[in-house]
Amino acid sequence: MNRAMKYISPVILPVLFLACWQFSSIQIDNPIVLPKVDKVFGILVKPNMSLLSLGSLIRNTLISILRVGIGYTLAVFLAIPLGMFIGYSKTIERFLMSFLNLFRPIAPLAWVPLVLAWFGVTSLASILNIEQGKFYMLFNNIKASMLFIIFIGAFFPILTNSIYGVKSVRNTLIDSALTMGANRKDIFIKVLLPASLPSVITGLRVGLGVAWMCLVSAEMLPGSLAGIGYLITHAYTVARTDIVIAGMISISFVGGLFDYMFQRIEIRFFKWQSMDK
Repeated sequence: MNRAMKYISPVILPVLFLACWQFSSIQIDNPIVLPKVDKVFGILVKPNMSLLSLGSLIRNTLISILRVGIGYTLAVFLAIPLGMFIGYSKTIERFLMSFLNLFRPIAPLAWVPLVLAWFGVTSLASILNIEQGKFYMLFNNIKASMLFIIFIGAFFPILTNSIYGVKSVRNTLIDSALTMGANRKDIFIKVLLPASLPSVITGLRVGLGVAWMCLVSAEMLPGSLAGIGYLITHAYTVARTDIVIAGMISISFVGGLFDYMFQRIEIRFFKWQSMDK
């Protein structure tokens, strides 16, 4: 019985939610306000079907994943080294943190007017000087303004957790390494990075979640012609609520998949953390 409940209990609330959704949509009887479940899932089970002449659901989702991947990767390569330096050196911390803390409370959406003024509709195709060919349409859809919004969303969670991870490293580990002749490079690579990895992974997980949430806002910026956020926005303007909800489910599914991947990494490599609890 307990074994059966282990597999049944996680699906009880989703099934009840779908039942309430279907019942409510029948009672309201207005697909613009709340489409029926089967209408939405009819879109989800045909991800290659063209929607509103904007391409398929899977194509727009893949473009969104590419945008998030680029912006998120830029944040990772800047935030982790910077966080380690700040966490290790009190001089660098005093020099940088008061300045960085001025920007941390600013929501990514608040950057939109400035970002549009700075970058306009400049795309990666323009930056990389790609004027034609099969990669032009792809890179032309990736605007610098979108990448900046995604970058800002991911940067601070990764930075904060990286700083915390380094500060949590025991001084005895560092002192022991110095006693054995380790230089600063060895300290960073062989002591600080491995010891702070659990906190860094947490920052990567949170940062990716925030970056994915910033996606829809980024794809609402001028110049966007594809992406799941753009598809949702356009579907709303033509009163296709079923496509809006299908896009929201796609965002939830991909974001949940990313989060699950980080959970598995934490369980696989950092299971020892929970042994002391």
